[in-house]
Amino acid sequence: MKNIKEIEPKEVFKYFEEISQIPRGSGNTAKIADYLVEFAVKHNLEHYRDEMNNVIIIKEAAEGLENAPAVIIQGHSDMVCEKTADCKKDMATDGLDLAVDGDYLYAEGTTLGGDDGIAVAYALALLSDDKSRYPRLEVVITVDEEIGLLGASFIDLSMLKGKWLLNIDSEEEGIFTAGCAGGLTAHCKFDVTTCENTKPTYKVTLEGLVGGHSGVEINKYRANANKLIGRILASVDGLGLVSISGGKRDNVIPSRAEALVACDEIDVSEIESTLKNEYKNTDPELKIKVEKVETSSIVLDDESTKKVLNLLCTMPNGIRNMYPESGLVKTSLNMGILNADKDGVEIGYSVRSSVDSEKYALVDELKMFAEINGGELEISGDYCGWDFKDDSSLRDIMCNVFRRQYGKDPVIDVIHAGLECGMLSSKIEGLDCVSFGPNMLDIHTPKERLSISSAKRVWEFIKEVLREIGE
Repeated sequence: MKNIKEIEPKEVFKYFEEISQIPRGSGNTAKIADYLVEFAVKHNLEHYRDEMNNVIIIKEAAEGLENAPAVIIQGHSDMVCEKTADCKKDMATDGLDLAVDGDYLYAEGTTLGGDDGIAVAYALALLSDDKSRYPRLEVVITVDEEIGLLGASFIDLSMLKGKWLLNIDSEEEGIFTAGCAGGLTAHCKFDVTTCENTKPTYKVTLEGLVGGHSGVEINKYRANANKLIGRILASVDGLGLVSISGGKRDNVIPSRAEALVACDEIDVSEIESTLKNEYKNTDPELKIKVEKVETSSIVLDDESTKKVLNLLCTMPNGIRNMYPESGLVKTSLNMGILNADKDGVEIGYSVRSSVDSEKYALVDELKMFAEINGGELEISGDYCGWDFKDDSSLRDIMCNVFRRQYGKDPVIDVIHAGLECGMLSSKIEGLDCVSFGPNMLDIHTPKERLSISSAKRVWEFIKEVLREIGE
């Protein structure tokens, strides 16, 4: 197996390996911020760190390029921390175990953090490069992007001079993203009542689903574990719900859910066969496990059990509207978080739309569901979209460089996912943005992989873009 230190470009993967040893899940970014500040001090670079752990590092233009446009290099330091069921790693305290399989870099048993660690690695490699001549570089590394663009919402950019921004937070080489959806997080909460349980208790586990990014991959119609566990349990007569959980993040399509139920007997073979057939193309490894466990003394009463299962089966999820002319997703929502037990029910959503009115219409729909069932709705992390610019000088330069390097035109796209470009554009008047990146597969899952050859090509592309801007 190839050693990580042998991977080209070494100047990029050196930093990727270093940051991969730092726990940096969303909300746990103090140590990665410490590292970035130490880097800036070591290289005598102007730098800023705010109370949220956003970090800005500035490298002045090379001699003779003082009049060239300053360029903002932007990405986020936090990552989605997911792991396989048998992985013992504590991702709040442990680094990643990087490995190479052919052309792919991955982390054993966990997400890789290529989203968006590769942007941080590229940025540090640029800042430490004293042999090349670049215009003024303003590196902006935000935090908590994965839980609602929180760092980008908070950050102060008043010290920046740049009007051109390279956002390195896309996962398909050759696709330049020039617009994105806005979104928000919605949490529904409900009260429940319980009673004494006299029936045996079983643990029902739904697993083997693919999951994935709730924006980029919502159009692949993959199974949502939170929705399906409700459907599975609703198919069992005489069942009482003890607890149920699935998903940890609203913006991730949940791949696993489990429930403790009280009933005399349980048979899910028929519903399992049905679901395997329905999802044979998108989730071929779907499976349901049932095991008898220690009897629970408390169970949700019949009314509360019925309410929870009705909510899971009837609350909206998935694509709600599309652009008919392009087939692109316009509006969607993802039931990403599910927790229900004797203390109550929480159902968390990521709501996305390119059209604000449709986004807020979905919020109203969720609010109505909540109120009808005696619950309440809380909204947070509302962020704006990023409008496509018909005229973009930065995009023109990038397209020209791409044609020379690849011998073809890039794809210009508008995506159904939140990117920080929208939030940052609201802070810098006239900001011109393009988002791009190397090929990454299955982000936000333990199967996440980064193409090494693609990362190398994109590195050469970034350097050439900066050279052309400096001319």
